[in-house]
Amino acid sequence: MILETPEEFVAAIPNFGALAGLDLGTATIGVAISDVMRGVATPLETIKRKKFGVDAAKLLEITTARDVKGIVLGLPMNMDGTEGPRCQATRAFARNLEKLTPLPITFWDERLSTVAAERALLEADTSRKRRSEVIDHVAAGYILQGLLDRLGHLRTAT
Repeated sequence: MILETPEEFVAAIPNFGALAGLDLGTATIGVAISDVMRGVATPLETIKRKKFGVDAAKLLEITTARDVKGIVLGLPMNMDGTEGPRCQATRAFARNLEKLTPLPITFWDERLSTVAAERALLEADTSRKRRSEVIDHVAAGYILQGLLDRLGHLRTAT
């Protein structure tokens, strides 16, 4: 089930349980997982992309093992707020994933998440080699944390 807004997403998921954040790239998928209270997103791993079936099987293996209750995909919007070809590819990935899992799926504007992740890794004095290994799942952490913060505001508003 694909839900377009955080409000629809929060209504479709239980109050507690981990969420997964994904940063879809052309060559890799960064994966982050939240704690069950949904306060903190933790970068988990980067999956080297092969083909959709293999990628989806790996993602569903992670979501099952971590008892994930919902998935958020980073939506790579253009800086002017429009959707380009990468957004279309992300939405197509979500539609295909939706056929394989009952988990609610939503999107989060990921503009500048990779820039923020890169900046954090530079501030941590991470080597260039290590940055290239972890940048995607650190970016997934930023995507997931953005949604978690929004969900926290939605819970306090009700």
